[in-house]
Amino acid sequence: MAVGSRLQGRRRAGGGAAVKCPCGLNADYAACCGRFHRGDATAPTAERLMRSRYSAFAVGDAAYLARTWHPSTRPADVGVDPGTRWTGLEILAKTGGSALDTEGTVRFRAHYTEGGEEGAMEENSRFVVIDNAWVYVSAL
Repeated sequence: MAVGSRLQGRRRAGGGAAVKCPCGLNADYAACCGRFHRGDATAPTAERLMRSRYSAFAVGDAAYLARTWHPSTRPADVGVDPGTRWTGLEILAKTGGSALDTEGTVRFRAHYTEGGEEGAMEENSRFVVIDNAWVYVSAL
């Protein structure tokens, strides 16, 4: 599935599609997490990386998930389940993870629908900086 094909948006004046970013910030996908997914920029904080990874799950971008996963903990197959529809993200807490830090944690709750059933998963994720870029290490 093409990146972004699972997103639906409203129409802007002039006919261009404006697609709200799945990460929960009040921004269009292309200008928000889309720029990280395309490789135009890297996430400046652990929270922004976490949000962009959630968005990657939502749009089916397994390549971005692999790129932003610590090499020592990255699975051989970073699969994205097309049967899961990610429906919302809540940031519950964070420690460190600023542009001046080299590690941090983000605790979040991700809502989804799968097989017609609604659910949520909660995780406290650890992030570190490698080569000037934030990467996901593991759940704590």
